[in-house]
Amino acid sequence: MTVRAFFNSVKEGILGIIRHPLVTIASVTTILLMLIIMSAFFIFSVNARNIMNKLAQQPPIEVYMELQCSQAELDQMKMVLDVDSRVINYVYRDPYQNYEYFKSNLGSGSSILDDFDYNMYLPHTFNVQISDPALADEITQYLSGVPGVNKVAQESNVMSFLTEARRIVNIATVACFLVLFIISLFIISNMVRISVYSRANEIEIMKFVGATNSYIRLPYIVEGGIVGLISAGFAWVITCLVYRAIFYEAMEGVDLRSFYALLPCGSIMWMILAICVVMGVFIGGIGSGISVRKYIKV
Repeated sequence: MTVRAFFNSVKEGILGIIRHPLVTIASVTTILLMLIIMSAFFIFSVNARNIMNKLAQQPPIEVYMELQCSQAELDQMKMVLDVDSRVINYVYRDPYQNYEYFKSNLGSGSSILDDFDYNMYLPHTFNVQISDPALADEITQYLSGVPGVNKVAQESNVMSFLTEARRIVNIATVACFLVLFIISLFIISNMVRISVYSRANEIEIMKFVGATNSYIRLPYIVEGGIVGLISAGFAWVITCLVYRAIFYEAMEGVDLRSFYALLPCGSIMWMILAICVVMGVFIGGIGSGISVRKYIKV
């Protein structure tokens, strides 16, 4: 196909939108609603994954050293944690810091620990945050073998829950997108059929004079793609405005570093735009192509 033929198809696609305003409005509205639903589910998905990633770092692996461990063993443990890429961060506490930590948790009842010999009974500890809860067992076993370690504990139930929850969210996201995509294709292909039928005579004439199938089909695909692009623009603006309003309402007075904080709109708005544009153009173009192929039999 020549460049001239391509631009002629683009022109015909734009004219098709203008000639059939009711079909265009119905198609834009349909794709718009689907894209808003997809965007809403995407926002829920990325926020859920973000919260789970933060939670995965919250239930740490706790390393308890031997009560009489040496400074060399403490230094070795620090070096092991520093070089391990699976470890995001760790907090070291000596016996006195653990003593103060326990006292702070007791609040007004902390006086019962005033005469407690922390050097005799409290160990050095390392509170370890890891990048992926699925690695908890592997890291626990690895750290248990470091000299001077007495015990390595982990919140196994929480870790297992987070791993399973992450898997479910990923599967649900893919399933939702597939279902909405199929529904959108079905609706759009049936709407475009109206436009195709109204130009049946024109298409027959084009076939009679030797126009190729791709030449006949392309204006409809372009028309659907433009409709999808228009829908994507509206969907993106509406989704961002609504999410921004929800964010400022829900996050008022909340520390954005807390594990339950939502992602700011600015950090995901371009991902939302990419999803809207790609899915909108794809749904509109493919839906139109299916309609032409099925009902005109080009």
